Amino acid sequence: MDYLYRTWYRCWQKYFQLLRNATIAGKILLCLIFTLVVALFAQIKVRLPFTPVPVTGQVYAVLLTGVLLGRLAPASLVLYLAGGLAGIPWFSGAGSGFLFPSLGYLVGFIPASFLVGFSAERLSGCRQLVRQLFLMLAGITIIYLFGVAWLSFFLQCGWKRGLLIGALPFIPFDIAKAYLAALTAARILPLRR
Repeated sequence: MDYLYRTWYRCWQKYFQLLRNATIAGKILLCLIFTLVVALFAQIKVRLPFTPVPVTGQVYAVLLTGVLLGRLAPASLVLYLAGGLAGIPWFSGAGSGFLFPSLGYLVGFIPASFLVGFSAERLSGCRQLVRQLFLMLAGITIIYLFGVAWLSFFLQCGWKRGLLIGALPFIPFDIAKAYLAALTAARILPLRR
C-alpha cells in the first residue's frame, strides 16, 4: 500500500513539474487533452422531466480542469466551446451548435475555470477541504449565473422561472460534484509546489 501511495505521489509531482516546464506546444497539448476530458464527461447525462437542461458530468470535469491546469484552464474551455459551436459533436448527448438551452452554462465554464484555476495555483499548499469546497461552490455559482441568464432569455421565462428549472434541480448533484472536486484538490494541490 505504501508503494502505491509513493507512486501516486510521484506521478502527480511529475505532472505538475511537466505543467510548469511545458513549452507552448506542450501547454496547447495539455489544453486539448482536458478539452477531451470535458467532452467525455459531457456524455454522462441524465435528463430530468421538468427542465430542458440535463444533469451531466461536465461540471466536475470543469472544476477538475481548473485544479489540474491552473491558469491554462480557461483556454481548454474556450477550445471546448469553440469546437462545439463549430460543429464538433461533443456537447452533452453528442450535440453541437449554439441555439440550445444549456449554452449559458457552457459559456459560464470559462470564467468558472478561471476562478478555480487561478485559486488552485494560489492555494497550492492548501489541504483544507472546507476552503477547497467553497472554491468549487463559487465556480458552480458562476456557471449558474451564466446558465440561468441564458436559459431565461432562451425560453423567455424570466429569472424566477429560470432559477426554478435551471438551478434549483441541480443543486444536490452539483454539491456532490463540488465535494468530489474539493477532495481531489485537497489531495493533489499540495503536490503542486
